[in-house]
Amino acid sequence: MNALIAIDWGTTAARAYALDGAGTVTGTRSAPLGVQNVQDGRFAEALAALLGDWHDDPAPRIACGMIGSRQGWIEAPYVACPAQLPDLVAGLVHVPGSRLTIVPGVRTRDAYDVPDVMRGEETQIAGAIAARDERVLCALPGTHSKWACVDAGRLVDFLSFMTGEMWGVLLKHSILGRLAAPAAEGSEPGPAFGSGVARGLGPGNLAHDVFGARTLALMGELAAEDVADWLSGMMIAREIRNAGTWAHRHGYDGARVRLVGADALVARYAAAMHQADIAVEVAGSNAAAQGLWRIATLAGIVSSPTKSSGASSA
Repeated sequence: MNALIAIDWGTTAARAYALDGAGTVTGTRSAPLGVQNVQDGRFAEALAALLGDWHDDPAPRIACGMIGSRQGWIEAPYVACPAQLPDLVAGLVHVPGSRLTIVPGVRTRDAYDVPDVMRGEETQIAGAIAARDERVLCALPGTHSKWACVDAGRLVDFLSFMTGEMWGVLLKHSILGRLAAPAAEGSEPGPAFGSGVARGLGPGNLAHDVFGARTLALMGELAAEDVADWLSGMMIAREIRNAGTWAHRHGYDGARVRLVGADALVARYAAAMHQADIAVEVAGSNAAAQGLWRIATLAGIVSSPTKSSGASSA
């Protein structure tokens, strides 16, 4: 019998997890039903479609991600950083007329007092980093990648990079894409990726360096099918370089990073980090589910687990 149904509900996709009384994931469901794909606020119908035959399961439900944004089902206001698990619990919002509870996002401000936000990543961090782990620098690759400093269950600060979205926009809507062959979805990084990483790890200016994806192709030094790979490597490496500088200012070791995720994009970040001589640890793919379980347990939504479920943080 399910003890909890946990949902990682993002912008383009949603994934549901069934967890038993020990906090173990026993099943998953996914669908392209992110908040931007749900028409006219029909979130209840989208949830039913996502859950399928789990829809009638009496287990409580908890969700994180963009479902709690202003464009989502109901807004779960951001909690301030630094933040810990009890802060997320205090910010939980219940969806009226349903059995769904939504986790809040987290907000911070950078050195220039410009706000930064995350939704969903705070829950992944909660599932990927144990409360006993001290001074962990973690990276969460994505359309808008996040880097976070976490210390003993406390999300100290974080920083966002639009690397993924910028890469897509540059290839699809700028001159850089005119000489590029379509990028293969989830492709393994090749030699061109490594060349891009080498460029991105060095000094330079991003607005200038991206133009190299065109000029290298024009000069016949980069094949059309390698343009996207080179640009990916260069931009990811520049993100890693800048994030390392940011982490150093916070007193964190940029030479050791915990990657949260388990997809092809995470593999690219890991490859770039290895090339930069950064020690990498990759967290499990169920970080969001485990984070939702820990939040639900602390909130009393589910009973305490019958066995230890590992990490607890954020």
